[in-house]
Amino acid sequence: MAWYRASAFWQGFGAENMKAVSENILPIMTIVGAIIVVWYVGAVFLNAPWERDQAERAGIEIAFSELVANTMVQERPVLPAPHQVATEIWNTTVGKKITSKRSLVYHAWVTLSATLLGFAMGVVLGIALAVGIIHNRAMDLSVMPWVIASQTVPILAVAPMIIVVLYNIGVSGLIAKASISAYLSFFPVVVGMVKGLRSPDAMQLDLMRTYNASTWQVFWKLRWPSALPYLFTSLKIAIAIALVGAIIGELPTGAQGGFGARMLNGSYYGQVLIIWSALIGAAICAGLMVGLIGLLQKLVLGRMGLAR
Repeated sequence: MAWYRASAFWQGFGAENMKAVSENILPIMTIVGAIIVVWYVGAVFLNAPWERDQAERAGIEIAFSELVANTMVQERPVLPAPHQVATEIWNTTVGKKITSKRSLVYHAWVTLSATLLGFAMGVVLGIALAVGIIHNRAMDLSVMPWVIASQTVPILAVAPMIIVVLYNIGVSGLIAKASISAYLSFFPVVVGMVKGLRSPDAMQLDLMRTYNASTWQVFWKLRWPSALPYLFTSLKIAIAIALVGAIIGELPTGAQGGFGARMLNGSYYGQVLIIWSALIGAAICAGLMVGLIGLLQKLVLGRMGLAR
């Protein structure tokens, strides 16, 4: 009897897992597969003119199958094929010591250190502004419009100015790059937290008043738990955009490490594979960080009974 119950449990567990895979993983893999197919087609299309030109200079006729094969192995392609980028990533991660400046892991750590610091700064600033906006009408009317207006200026125009100003007051390196990440990441946190802190309806607020709850108690017992789902959603956006800010912050500083520096070096020397490996590496890092926040969201909201 015990064996039958255990077998039924694992069958049900397996069925649930298969359903989760079919509902979540399968659509993602389908989209990734479609992107890879389009990527290969684009690589053939963009790299073919070089092969045709070389064949014409040599006075030979190149077959279509040979043309396609040659576009997949060019040393300096216009658009590298996915397997070329994957090989470059493998060679610069597994094939290099992580302390080497040719290692993608080394550059990832340089960028991630600025990303995480800037993310932390942005989250603290965003939550503080949201709390002030909720509890102070003057801040709501004065600060919120400026928060929104701050994101209308292109970050590529603002970043060099921020770096120069910070450098003149003695701030450079990691803090300067992190400030760009904080500038970008605080905005979704402010907007999400303002929405979340205002999400309790009038009946809930009236109920707290009947209990003679203080403003502090209303915040911790009602507003903060109600805002947590909004906060985690904002954090997913903020961590991804913080990575973008760190990369942008590396561009005007002439940094020797980081994804931004890696892309610049690849651009200077015409190494397209270096550029694309850094881009894909940054995308992987962003995906992992968003996934970690999503996992933390499930754990925290599950413990609080707020899981969706």
